Amino acid sequence: MKQTHKSRAPLSLHALLNKCSFSKPINLLSAIAVLCSVSFTTLALQTQDVASLVAQNKANFGQCLEGKKVEALNAGVSQSRVNAEFDGFTFIPRVIELDRSQPEFVSTFPNYFSKRVNEWRITKGREKYAEHREFLRTLTDQYGIPGHYLISFWGLETNYGGFKGTMSTLDSLATLACDERRSRFFSNELFLALKLMDSQDLKREEMQGSWAGAMGHTQFMPTTYTNYAIDGDGDGKIDLWESEKDALASGANFLWQLGWQPGLRWGREVKLPQGFDFQLANNEVKTITQWKALGIVKGDGSSLPNSDIESRLRVPAGHQGPAFLTYANFRTIMRWNNSEFYAIAVGQLANQIAGGAGLHATLPDLPSFKISDIVKLQNKLNELGYDVGGADGIMGPATREGIRQFQAQNGLVADGFPSPSTVDTVLSTR
Repeated sequence: MKQTHKSRAPLSLHALLNKCSFSKPINLLSAIAVLCSVSFTTLALQTQDVASLVAQNKANFGQCLEGKKVEALNAGVSQSRVNAEFDGFTFIPRVIELDRSQPEFVSTFPNYFSKRVNEWRITKGREKYAEHREFLRTLTDQYGIPGHYLISFWGLETNYGGFKGTMSTLDSLATLACDERRSRFFSNELFLALKLMDSQDLKREEMQGSWAGAMGHTQFMPTTYTNYAIDGDGDGKIDLWESEKDALASGANFLWQLGWQPGLRWGREVKLPQGFDFQLANNEVKTITQWKALGIVKGDGSSLPNSDIESRLRVPAGHQGPAFLTYANFRTIMRWNNSEFYAIAVGQLANQIAGGAGLHATLPDLPSFKISDIVKLQNKLNELGYDVGGADGIMGPATREGIRQFQAQNGLVADGFPSPSTVDTVLSTR
C-alpha cells in the first residue's frame, strides 16, 4: 500500500456535494435525492404523480436497457459483462419512490447528534479501535489519518458494518439510469459498477447497498470505489463489503486525497463568554490565539493554547447550544459528506472513541421546523428587505445571514439561528 506522491484524484459524488446547501444533515444514502442541480421546486413538482412515473419507467425499462447496452460498451464495459448482466436487471419501483421522496422537517442539531453519538456507537467504536489498532497505526503512518477518525466514519456510515444496505446495487443503479431525471449520472455509476465486477471479481448477489447505489462498509458510490478504494488486506482484490481492512484503508486513502492535514485535529468544543458577539460565528476566520483573546475557552473551561491555526466558530444549535472551533480538517470531513452536523458528529465520536470526554454543554430542546415553515420565513425575510434568495426551504448561508441581519437590527441575539422566538418575531414584523 506504499504511496509515493501526493497527487489528488478526481473527486466523486462526495465532492459535488460541496457545491450544495442542504436544509438538513445528510449522508450519502440520501444525498443523491437532493443534488444541487435539482431545485427544491422542481423536486416538489416531480412528487405530484410518482405512481404514474413509476408505471411509465417500468414500461420503458426493457427498451431503455437495450440502449444502455450500447452506452456500456462505449464506456468500456466488456461484452461478456454486458451479456451476463443486462438481461438480469430488475426494475425496482421503491427506488423511484425514494428518489422522489421529500423530507417534511428540518432536523435540528440536538436531534441529529443525540441519535448518532450515543453510548452504543462509542462502546462499539472502542472495541473496533482496539481490534484494528495495529493496522490503524500503519494507516496513520502512511496517510496521516488517526485511526479513531476512521473508526468514527465507519460507525456513522454503517454502524461498523452492521447495516450496509439490502437493495441490489446493480438493479438500483439500472432503475435510476433509466429514469430521465439523472440518467447520465446513474448510467455512469452503473457502468463503473459493472467494470468493478470484472476488475475486483465482485459477484452480483454480494453487491447490495443503499437504494441509490452506495456500497459496503464505507458506503462508497461506484465512482468513489473506483477512484479511492484500495486493497488493505493484501489479498489482491478490493472488497468493501466483506473486508474491514479494505474499507478502513480505502477511507484513509479517500480522506488523504481530499486533503486531510496530518497532525491537525478536526476542531474542539469551546465555551463562549457572556455577551459574546454571535455575528462572528460561522462568518469570521481567526487564529486560535485571536479567539482566545475574545474570551473563548475550551469546553471544560480551561485555557485555549496560543496558536496561529486558523479556525471558524460554529454554533449549530444557536446561542443556547454548544459551540465549536473548527479547523481545516473539518472542511475535509465535509468533503466526505457536506453536512456541518455530520462533520461535528464524526469529530466528537472520534474524540470519545479515543477516550475523550463527551459534550460539556447541554443540548437544548429545540422543536423541528417543517420545511414549509422555513419557506414562509424566507418569503418574509425577502419581503422585509433581507435578501435570502429563493424561498426553497433550505437553511443555507444566505438564509442564515438574512436571519443574522434581522436579529442584529431587532435586538435579538444575532446567531443566525431560526429559534422559535426569532421566527415568530420575523413573521409578526410589519
